[in-house]
Amino acid sequence: MLQQVNGHGSGSAAHSGESLREDLQELLGGEVPPQQLNDLTKVNPVTLETVLRCLQARYMADTFYTNAGCTLVAMNPFKPVPQLYSPELMREYHAASQPQTLKPHIFTVGEQTYRNVKSLIEPVNQSVVVSGESGAGKTWTSRCLMKFYAVVAASPTSWESHKVAERIEQRILNSNPVMEAFGNACTLRNSNSSRFGKFIQLQLNGAQQMTGAAVQTYLLEKTRVACQAPSERNFHIFYQIYKGAHAEERVRWRLPEGAAFSWLPHPERTLEGLWLGFLYRGLFRGDQGGHASFGHRCPHPEQHLSGSVGTSALLLGLPEDHLLETLQIRTIRAGRGQQVFQKPCSQAECNTRRDCLAKLVYARLFDWLVSVINSSICAAPDSWTTFIGLLDVYGFESFPNNSLEQLCINYANEKLQQHFVAHYLRAQQEEYAVEGLEWSFVSYQDNQPCLDLIEGSPVSICSLINEECRLNRPSSAAQLQTRIESALTGHPRLGHDRLSPEPSFIVLHYAGPVRYRTAGLVEKNKDPVPPELTRLLQQSQDPLLKVLFPADPEDKSQEEPSGQNRAPVLTVVSKFKASLEQLLQVLHGTTPHYIRCIKPNSQAQAQIFHREEVLSQLEACGLVETIHISAAGFPIRVSHRNFMERYQLLRRLRPAITPSPHGPYPDGGRSECPPCTEPATLQGLLQQILHALPAPLHCGRTKVFMTDSTLELLERGRAQVLEQCARRIQRGWRRHRCRTQARRRWAAVLIQAAVRSWLTRKHVQQLHAAATVIKRAWREWRIRMAFLASEELDGVEEKHSPHAPCSPGSSPLPPAQTRLQGAITRLWPLGLALANAAVGVHGFQRKLVVFACLQLPVGSPRSCAVQTAQEQAGVLSIRALPQGSIRFHCRKSPLRYADTCPGPSPDSVTGFNQILLERHRPGHV
Repeated sequence: MLQQVNGHGSGSAAHSGESLREDLQELLGGEVPPQQLNDLTKVNPVTLETVLRCLQARYMADTFYTNAGCTLVAMNPFKPVPQLYSPELMREYHAASQPQTLKPHIFTVGEQTYRNVKSLIEPVNQSVVVSGESGAGKTWTSRCLMKFYAVVAASPTSWESHKVAERIEQRILNSNPVMEAFGNACTLRNSNSSRFGKFIQLQLNGAQQMTGAAVQTYLLEKTRVACQAPSERNFHIFYQIYKGAHAEERVRWRLPEGAAFSWLPHPERTLEGLWLGFLYRGLFRGDQGGHASFGHRCPHPEQHLSGSVGTSALLLGLPEDHLLETLQIRTIRAGRGQQVFQKPCSQAECNTRRDCLAKLVYARLFDWLVSVINSSICAAPDSWTTFIGLLDVYGFESFPNNSLEQLCINYANEKLQQHFVAHYLRAQQEEYAVEGLEWSFVSYQDNQPCLDLIEGSPVSICSLINEECRLNRPSSAAQLQTRIESALTGHPRLGHDRLSPEPSFIVLHYAGPVRYRTAGLVEKNKDPVPPELTRLLQQSQDPLLKVLFPADPEDKSQEEPSGQNRAPVLTVVSKFKASLEQLLQVLHGTTPHYIRCIKPNSQAQAQIFHREEVLSQLEACGLVETIHISAAGFPIRVSHRNFMERYQLLRRLRPAITPSPHGPYPDGGRSECPPCTEPATLQGLLQQILHALPAPLHCGRTKVFMTDSTLELLERGRAQVLEQCARRIQRGWRRHRCRTQARRRWAAVLIQAAVRSWLTRKHVQQLHAAATVIKRAWREWRIRMAFLASEELDGVEEKHSPHAPCSPGSSPLPPAQTRLQGAITRLWPLGLALANAAVGVHGFQRKLVVFACLQLPVGSPRSCAVQTAQEQAGVLSIRALPQGSIRFHCRKSPLRYADTCPGPSPDSVTGFNQILLERHRPGHV
């Protein structure tokens, strides 16, 4: 149900909703519903009332984020909205080409910072300052931003780097609940209030992948360990240990079930945040010093204290008597000889020393915990190049009783507000005037006078408190109030409350007036730690306390100085101021982004919008002035040189022009010119860029001013040109690769042809060599055969006689047969070769070859019959007989004429004829 609370009463939900819708419709002319106005700069007119109405309409429509120019306004929903922070939504904002076109969200700020790191626009390092009152949702916002960076900055390319990113992501996310358990507590205005400030540095490498992180803390409210305001609680870790310890752990830590402790008020309330039962094991050793209270005579404590003191001594690993003696007796060194005196302490002093011991142990434990977290998540200095910083500090606080802690917290908020004013309000307007831009100044609330009151020189509130500490004299609350009022009288930011029953002073902060009590300011600022307490803890046998309080030989020789030898006191305010200045130096070196967290109501209930509370927050943070300046200003400023180096390639987008020898770019606009710093020349180059890509740019004397939308337009144009260049490079590379492959292919063909030619020539040479060997062997064989044949025929010719009588039965041969006999006698080796050849011509062709060789008449082949070796069983030869008549003799001749000589018997064949017969016998291999 819609509720509306104005501080004095509440009205009907339906009536309020109708009146709000009617007012906004009348205001905006019915054009755009107020819940659809994503940017407050579009509200017309921009006043506190119209901005308040728009925020209320969006809050009732469950739209909790709204842009206010350069700032994001985040309304605390006070209810779980899981779909608003899902990993899918993170990836959607990360993958969007223009995240600014999506609905306002903290992921938009996260993506903008991440893209700024990738674009390398100076300054490269980014920072996100999350500010707002206590309970406005700063811690939750920082936690969601860390989850977003852990998701988008992981490496998807390499499995190894992805595993490293997952490990760093898990450790960073796990460090959040650890820090909240040890540093957050329940206050009057917030059930999970951060009682310390932290600056988380997310470290990125050159590829914008998360490689590590580092945590730096500021001003832990350690006084809460021993002193809690009414209706407030101690740090969360005490209640988690008290309620989550097992039975055996309760016995070991002396935690009886249902026991009450003076330092753990309101244990019945439900714990906020995650359960961290796994953290207290090994990280914390309970200090139950809150059990003990002291009587009037501390050297003789009451009997009931022995149990509490013994338990404390057991848990601290110290002797009971030594612990009790250190808490009750103060050691003093005085005189030239540094004589040692022991002075019994009063009950109040004993309680103070007990509280000091507990605060000292917890502060060292917290610092050690931060160092352990940093050692597990911090990357090596050479492994990261840029960072994104998340600043989560305590919000502005104003309680019924405000002391030094609230003064330091509000001082830090004043410094951050001054940084915002200096960066976005005053610096931008002054820069517009210096650069020569037409600009009408917008008035804004400057908090510099308030900072002068707190930290100014030569006299300020901090300087007066530090001076009281250096004087080392008893200082009363009334005396400190008198000094502040007399030294700073007439200051516009110092107020007075004459009706206050306690000494106090009022500071008019930018968020409203706050009254501070002067009682205890000096003592808290000194933060004295007696040296004997430190030496006592150095003697502990507990392993963790040995790490927290290492035994240093130099510390043993250093005793408490006295008199003129006392060194200047390093107060709490001085240390906090130095750390705050260091933080601001880091912020000045980055591009800051601001998220203003607004708390709709102080009851932490959903769907309740307290107009007066929200209005006071809007007035305090100067949101209306921010909207005015952001609507008319130019948040993006780039120097001339950097602008030309990054965007001069946009001239490639302009239409092609005819090259002219007198033109500024004879090559058609493709030449790369050196960066120009002359405004006149730059104006010409800007005109060329605007001709190719229209964008509202304003050129100053040294810088170019633009809006976020213009920067997005320029980046898209630059990406388009780079894409075109990449395509040209790809085409050129493909053409070069194809040509190279063609040349290689042709070279391979030539090489293959040359190899084949060489192999062919080598094969032919081998064949020629083999043929030569064969011919040589054939000639040798032929000569040998001819020699053998001539040896056989020589003897026959010598004995031949033409008048020799013929054998009986013989008859003279015809002339043709005589000629054939003579040819066979002369050319029988050729016939022998043809007859025994394994390959060659066969059949009729073979006979023709034989006839041609023997010079026989081919007309009458029947007149002479020639049988080859394949046509007869054996190889026969002819031989002339010695009696004058010729007959075929088969005894010694290697040849045989089949028609005239009967076949030889196996017994009569000898010598060379036998060899030939065996070789040409059927079945011979």
